[in-house]
Amino acid sequence: MIIAGKNGLVLGASRGIGLAIARTLARNGVRLALPWFDWPESALAMEEEFGGHDSNHFTMQVDLREPKEVALLMAQISKRFGGLDILVNNIERGGMPVLHGSYQQEVNRGQWQLEMDTTLHAKWLVFEQSLPLLRQSSEAAVVNLSSIAGLVGRSGPAGLLFNDGYAAANRGVSSLTETWAKTGAPSIRVNEIMLGLIDTRHGPGTRGWQLLTKEQQQALIEHTLLQRTGTPEEIAQAVLFLVRDADFMTGTVLRMDGGYVLGGERPPEMPGGVL
Repeated sequence: MIIAGKNGLVLGASRGIGLAIARTLARNGVRLALPWFDWPESALAMEEEFGGHDSNHFTMQVDLREPKEVALLMAQISKRFGGLDILVNNIERGGMPVLHGSYQQEVNRGQWQLEMDTTLHAKWLVFEQSLPLLRQSSEAAVVNLSSIAGLVGRSGPAGLLFNDGYAAANRGVSSLTETWAKTGAPSIRVNEIMLGLIDTRHGPGTRGWQLLTKEQQQALIEHTLLQRTGTPEEIAQAVLFLVRDADFMTGTVLRMDGGYVLGGERPPEMPGGVL
């Protein structure tokens, strides 16, 4: 897919992974719609980088959990761009147990539903309302961002970072990816990147990571085969591959976790045998 001159919608582009993805796509000639909701200081920096009267991109404050606000976003994309070719569905809300504690605490009332509404339902809502625009494109690509929490849940070293609701929501994302690949075929490709410990998501640079002891941090690293966390820039390159280069790939979940899911017990040395 030749992406220069295409129109893209990147969610969560004010910080971390979303920002790295937006920068990578913009460098490759994609015009971008960049909605934001909270983190006003980060949103202001994003507006300064991508906005302005002379910019090909535009930013807009949108609560992506609200159907009417998503509809207004799609109307603006249609008005400004005339269509949509790329959707990067990067929206989530997690609640690290090491930070939030139990759902049973009064301060966490509504936290479970917030994680479901943001991590799962908002993705569905954005895809549903962008589908008419994507179908107008001769070739379009959707990339869903999810987490290995959907596989490992609140178990092992990552049990301090992945809440039950967040894990359940991420398990649902893969189901949506497969359904949407069928819905969009043949002109819309839909793929998913399932993330492990990334520097700005569940890794260093997050408040939850700083609350872990050195021993707990080391246990997470040791459980990751590559013995490190990932970077937003690495995720952005994977998104670029799926959008630009993976023309024969749809309905696929690309796990990008440095080998965390495969971590743990290693294969023993091969025995000498008795024959």
